Amino acid sequence: MDPEELELQNDYRYRSYAAVIEKALRNFESSSEWADLISSLGKLNKALQTNLRYSLLPKRLIIGKRLAQCLHPALPSGVHLKALETYEVIFKIIGTKWLAKDLFIYSSGLFPLLAHAAMAVKPVLLTLYERYYLPLQKALLPSLQAFITGLLPGLEEGLEVYDRYIA
Repeated sequence: MDPEELELQNDYRYRSYAAVIEKALRNFESSSEWADLISSLGKLNKALQTNLRYSLLPKRLIIGKRLAQCLHPALPSGVHLKALETYEVIFKIIGTKWLAKDLFIYSSGLFPLLAHAAMAVKPVLLTLYERYYLPLQKALLPSLQAFITGLLPGLEEGLEVYDRYIA
């Protein structure tokens, strides 16, 4: 555990924030169809935004796992878009320092998405990459191969976002 994380465990406000997030994550356990997942993601977004003063998220491994599950190819694009919205909320909260440290947690769901994403999802995903991944620069090196492999399906000519993928 990171020393900063250990220090936060002693803060009662952080522990209560962790409890709110844990409660939101429990909603995923009872989700039986895709509409339930959208509702669960909405509750998670709300829980994440209850205390914006902490850049270190509690339960981030479970959050990353749930988000990756919401990007499953069999789910409709509405679930994918809501999950990408949650990623955006998380990336705004954690900043580049924690994104660089926890890159593996969030990338496991995002990198494979482009290959099966609907047309409405592709520009949103690309915006996430442009806004949050590219500014990492050297911190992106450990996952650069996976990042590039995840971008390759976007290089289909004729796509409206083709030029953005090339750039």
